[in-house]
Amino acid sequence: MKEFDPGESASIVSVTDKVRPLPLGHAVTSVHFLGDNACFVGAEESVSVVSARGDISQTPVHGGGILCAVSDGARIVMGGDDGKVVALNAKGEVTLLATDAKRRWIDNVALQPDGAVAWSAGKTAYVRSGKGEEKSFDMPSTVGGLAFAPKGLRLAVAHYNGVTLWFPNMAAQPEFLEWAGSHLAVTFSPDNKFLVTAMHEPAMHGWRLADNRHMRMSGYPGRVRSMSWSAGGKGLATSGADTVIVWPFGSKDGPMGKEPAMLAPLQARVSAVACHPKQDILAAGYSDGTVLMVRLEDGAEILVRRNGGAAVSGLGWNAKGTLLAYAAEDGDAGLLEL
Repeated sequence: MKEFDPGESASIVSVTDKVRPLPLGHAVTSVHFLGDNACFVGAEESVSVVSARGDISQTPVHGGGILCAVSDGARIVMGGDDGKVVALNAKGEVTLLATDAKRRWIDNVALQPDGAVAWSAGKTAYVRSGKGEEKSFDMPSTVGGLAFAPKGLRLAVAHYNGVTLWFPNMAAQPEFLEWAGSHLAVTFSPDNKFLVTAMHEPAMHGWRLADNRHMRMSGYPGRVRSMSWSAGGKGLATSGADTVIVWPFGSKDGPMGKEPAMLAPLQARVSAVACHPKQDILAAGYSDGTVLMVRLEDGAEILVRRNGGAAVSGLGWNAKGTLLAYAAEDGDAGLLEL
């Protein structure tokens, strides 16, 4: 294990002097790009939008806490404790997509490439198609996470004791993937062959969708709160340990019977991961404020931000992979042009 200090600069490549510091002044929960504008989703009420030149503007989006956010590069969709689902586009326009009839908290949101949006409140999952048709489905327990399949209108809904695969446009009963425990974040592999959840306990679980075979992905010291697929979809990088855990998904069996790669060890826990959109590189943020860029092939590291601050809460790349933005829980943020 190692910890970065100023005297180590000779042994690791550092680009800290190339980072543009951004004093946002508010807590940040996630980072997304709309074009070349870095968008820092706040814990409360607004999003800080930062241009490539470093100009900062605040955009109000909710009347209270922002509980979830997801982006497809064209818009950011967010849910709040005001019971509203809103979207922010690259022009800075805010659109109200839905208001919960009972003003319940919007706990999860998901976006599909053709424009469909999903959200959840309590035990109910909602889907609005790109054409504006809205449908809902009640789950057996509170919804923990949502994800659209890469193709077709199929929604994975994580909840207690498993995942429900719902086809909103079909009359058929949803498919149920069972595994004991509380399932939270959920994600499809880019090739649509696997489904993976992060659990309330310090573990992940996966299914091969062709035959629903289980993939146990355990051994974490802490809960997995961040997941990111590599550019080719052959690896799933995760937080939750004092190294970046990358599970192999390049074969038909995925990680079954295989050990994950363990990259960039530090004396701090990984709090956020974001894979580069085009190359086998990832950015990793840690609980001590460190940000590294890591090459998947050999684990080579570049120091982006030194330790000493609050935990890194958000990382994001623009679609071209030329800009990396990060933010810590205390609002200290930065933008790196590669």
